Amino acid sequence: MSALPREGKHAGAYMNPRAYDVHPYLLLNHNDDYDSLSTLAHEWGHAVHTLLANAQQPFEKSRYSIFIAESASIGNEMLLNDFMVDHAKSKEEKLYYLGEGLEAIRTTFFRQVMFAEFQLATHQEVEQGHPLSGENLTKMYCALLKRYYGEAEGVMSIDPLYCTEWEYIPHFYYGFYVYQYATSMAGAAQFTDAILKEGAPARERFLKMLKAGGSDYAYELYKRAGIDMASPTPYQALVARMNRVMDQIEALLRKP
Repeated sequence: MSALPREGKHAGAYMNPRAYDVHPYLLLNHNDDYDSLSTLAHEWGHAVHTLLANAQQPFEKSRYSIFIAESASIGNEMLLNDFMVDHAKSKEEKLYYLGEGLEAIRTTFFRQVMFAEFQLATHQEVEQGHPLSGENLTKMYCALLKRYYGEAEGVMSIDPLYCTEWEYIPHFYYGFYVYQYATSMAGAAQFTDAILKEGAPARERFLKMLKAGGSDYAYELYKRAGIDMASPTPYQALVARMNRVMDQIEALLRKP
């Protein structure tokens, strides 16, 4: 593990699982704060997923789907956030962790769905023979920002500077998988609820899914673990979590 930031080191954090018969490698830039701790929990979720899948599956079935991978990591983040909220020593500290939990839902669920819609729109533009100029991409992205954040309803006004945000989102330059962060977060929300309510049985279902690696389609592996990603239930679990967090924030803010 390379944990501390230093000159010349790659920014961000990631887990490298490529060597099947070797333990996974984690790159971090730990700054001794909650964000770094949450990032460690996220990347360690991927590492544990890799260890479990490699131990239980042959090489050709060990590589798991992103559709499941992000449930392993986001589930860790949710459990950590719940723990930090429960053990906060002051009103201000509890509000901070609740705010971080709420922001995680905004960025990993709502924002990633918006990203997916933007990617879909860019492909549709090409299919219709329209040019993908920077001006057009900015206009498309800006329209999505305004719709998702409720500018027409008076919720907020979008600064034009944010309309060029698409330029530096690395996911737009390869693949088409941002929507899987949102679906995985919904699965993680239902898993987290089950683990906290049921304990060991739910935890074992979750671990069994991780051990399955890529031995079947992700949807089937979820179903065997008790979660139907084609049903409203996991998404309702995530919305319920968001509402719980906001209720806790409002209750704390009403306190003198």
